[in-house]
Amino acid sequence: MPSTDTSPYAPTATATAAVDPATAGIRIPGRRLTARLLPLLAEAELLDSPAGWGTAATPVGAFRLEPVRLGRDLELLTGWMNDPAVAAYWELAGPAAVTAAHVRSQLDGNGHSVPCLGVLDGTPMSYWEIYRADLDPLSRHYPARPHDTGIHLLIGDGTNRGRGLGTALLRAVANLVLDNRPRCTRVIAEPDIRNTPSVSAFLNSGFRCSAEIDLPEKRAALMIRERALRNLI
Repeated sequence: MPSTDTSPYAPTATATAAVDPATAGIRIPGRRLTARLLPLLAEAELLDSPAGWGTAATPVGAFRLEPVRLGRDLELLTGWMNDPAVAAYWELAGPAAVTAAHVRSQLDGNGHSVPCLGVLDGTPMSYWEIYRADLDPLSRHYPARPHDTGIHLLIGDGTNRGRGLGTALLRAVANLVLDNRPRCTRVIAEPDIRNTPSVSAFLNSGFRCSAEIDLPEKRAALMIRERALRNLI
């Protein structure tokens, strides 16, 4: 039965139908490859289509990743980026054009990174970037493995911070990555070492701190969650 949820963030057939990575890049007789399909095929090849990863049941509610659409989401994201607690680490405070440029660089890029809203019980409340860490400049700062998948995140509304949501959602997203990216053996993150709440949330959600690394914009804690240890944490 089709969903009756008319929210702009309700799952749609387009959002939930994943592209089969096995057919990405293969010409199908009788089918014409259109410009609209190209980013979907690239996403499937590089990140196995987060739009189709489905909903995760978590202790705090039903959670899913919804790829960002600037026409719909820019005002919301700009408000989050101007929250002082967020701006201190993301450094994207300012007019909407600043946020738009940051997000558009991924939407119009090479498919290595997919910006998403985190939707909890139908309400967008966090921003996520799911990216190929092994294809990112980050890979020059640690011993990357093929298909390492990275996570950036922020909790948008201050009322949602400080009550364990980050831990629950990080665990859920790491599980979504491992469930839907069979070639990925590790989920990677690099929070600013000064951001104690973020580092703690990663540790509490099953990541380990592998090292401290110096990146161009920060000193970071290299956080790793191993597929091999998934059932032990």
